[in-house]
Amino acid sequence: MTEPSERPLDPARASEHLRFVGRIYRMRSLGLGVGFFAVAGVLYEDGAAFWVWAILFFNAYLWPTLAYLLASRSRDPEYAEYRNLVIDSAAGGVWIAVMHFDVVPSALLAVMLSADKIGVGGWRFFARTALAQVVACLTTWAILGFPFSPYSSMPVILASLPFMFVYPLAISSAAYGLARKVVRQNKQLAHISRTDPLTGLQNRLHWDDSAAATMTHCVRSDKNAVLMLIDVDRFKEINDYHGHPIGDAVLRRVADTLHAVTRQTDTASRIGGDEFALILMDTGREDAAAIAERVRTSVQDARFDDAPALRCTVSIGLASTGAKTISAAMWMRHADAALYRAKQGGRNAVVAADD
Repeated sequence: MTEPSERPLDPARASEHLRFVGRIYRMRSLGLGVGFFAVAGVLYEDGAAFWVWAILFFNAYLWPTLAYLLASRSRDPEYAEYRNLVIDSAAGGVWIAVMHFDVVPSALLAVMLSADKIGVGGWRFFARTALAQVVACLTTWAILGFPFSPYSSMPVILASLPFMFVYPLAISSAAYGLARKVVRQNKQLAHISRTDPLTGLQNRLHWDDSAAATMTHCVRSDKNAVLMLIDVDRFKEINDYHGHPIGDAVLRRVADTLHAVTRQTDTASRIGGDEFALILMDTGREDAAAIAERVRTSVQDARFDDAPALRCTVSIGLASTGAKTISAAMWMRHADAALYRAKQGGRNAVVAADD
């Protein structure tokens, strides 16, 4: 572990560190709370002094709150909490020596304190805390005169059962919760990596994969698909005259139109600054042309509150899969050629590539 930085943490990191401290507080409260009974069984049999019981009570029921306050009010809560975890392990070593190595509760303390350290900080952190536990145990054992009584009576075993069952279940539940959180975050990251933030459509990064997958599917299943390329006419002039916020509004309007005409089997993408693509599955040329006209007229009819005089249009090129289209790149070239013809013909038009 590194020393805490002299500079204060940014709010996002500080909030995450405090959540970490809160998770450890709950686990520490539960673990020490049920671990109390395992140690208490041995102390009761040995007739421990009152002050030993007082220390055990403090460690089990007051220390978790004190550790939480120390960490949460620290300049670096995460660093402070890792330090508290080292103290937990050292305290466990002390109690193992105080119990004269009574095998069942001692083994439980050693294993449970090791498991949660691995879960929190990995094997390197476990090694550090295990060293603290061993040193504290041997030091306490020497101070007590090296007593050794490893045998566990039935009352001690019964007193250890809550710790034996409850704490492992809590650790497993916490690990499951963290795993579910990681899965959700991975799904969110995957969605973000595939999505254009302005329009909500699939971005260019994954467009090539979608086009190639569609081509493969059409060839293997003998199905048909139509690729629609949409380009906003004179988009640079819109940005230059009305400003980029209006240009963004135009792009969002095109995206909203594509969302409206897209079925679950279709794929809509923003593949460039003002260029969009829509793959229409199981669609013939006439149906695709009708959908393209809907897109064209919807954009043409759009009005913008911040630019009432603005009238924007799109040019659209269509290309179908077929015998002459043997790759996604060729499919794209056919649609792009049709789009170019629509531009050359005066814009605001739909043109289909020759079969």
